Amino acid sequence: MKKWASIKSNLPAAGFLAVIVLLWEIICQAADMPVFLLPAPSAIALSLADNYLLLIEHARVTMTAVVGGLTLAIIVAMVLAVAMDRWKPLKRAFYPVLVISQAVPIFALAPLMLIWFGVGLLPKVLIVALVCFFPLAVNLVEGFSEVDPEAIDLMKTMQANRLMIMHSVQLPFALPYFFSGLKIAATYSVLGAIIGEWLGARAGLGIFMLRAMNSFRTSDVFASIIVVIILSLAFFKIVEACGWLAMPWKRNSQNFTEG
Repeated sequence: MKKWASIKSNLPAAGFLAVIVLLWEIICQAADMPVFLLPAPSAIALSLADNYLLLIEHARVTMTAVVGGLTLAIIVAMVLAVAMDRWKPLKRAFYPVLVISQAVPIFALAPLMLIWFGVGLLPKVLIVALVCFFPLAVNLVEGFSEVDPEAIDLMKTMQANRLMIMHSVQLPFALPYFFSGLKIAATYSVLGAIIGEWLGARAGLGIFMLRAMNSFRTSDVFASIIVVIILSLAFFKIVEACGWLAMPWKRNSQNFTEG
């Protein structure tokens, strides 16, 4: 029943998308639209079928940078959030800098990464990490700051050390905040890898897009965009599933509420 309810709730969006694609196809065919200007969905589907092996190979390169950058962002964000929660002067000093850093566009930092680290995998990993770091760090800091102080005091009266308090109280309370930030970061991670590849790379979906644009193969550009969307949605769903597995108390409370 729950699965059917979930499918039913997504039917309006799926129907609207189908209508948009159908109108797109009709307009392109009726207006005899040039393929290089706006390809019809059928032309994009044909491009996906013709280039699927090449797209898979480029996607593999992009995913390597995404996974590496996202992993690095998670580690640094966790360490920094715990440090800012542990030492309040560090939070007061660094948190405003963290917020201000988001005013610097990633397109301004990406060329510097390429100058400093070359055209290999490392600069792409760092660019993805920069894109993903902020939502993770901010959400974790907010999660730690919202922990019930009475629960911490109770743990202290039970002679719990800081590690036990972090493991038993603070981390479980901050996990929903962490996974909310991770959903945003996972969606942005693919975009960060594409930006890095646009500025300098030998392979990847960003390179595939650039080569297709320079050759006026617009249908190939749309095909690569579809692959990027699929990968972003896949990462989002993976994070959602990880959150479901990591927080059994949350899904149990939801089941109790629904019952």
